[in-house]
Amino acid sequence: MTSTISLRGQTAIPAAIRKRYNLTAHTLIEWVDDGNGISVVPVPNNPIKTLHGKFKGVDLMGPLIKMRREERARA
Repeated sequence: MTSTISLRGQTAIPAAIRKRYNLTAHTLIEWVDDGNGISVVPVPNNPIKTLHGKFKGVDLMGPLIKMRREERARA
């Protein structure tokens, strides 16, 4: 799908995308520039609630502890 940028730098999100991702008026979106392209990501109303349970079973402490040890070794 494509959309055009106006002279004022505005664009419209196609209706099919708005419906699929439940984007309504006042929905906050984030523009992500990774250096190779641009992504548009909707920001959930409650990001903490949205992430609840997403990292179940993932070792988050191991990499954090490793990073902290490396920081201490450099100091």
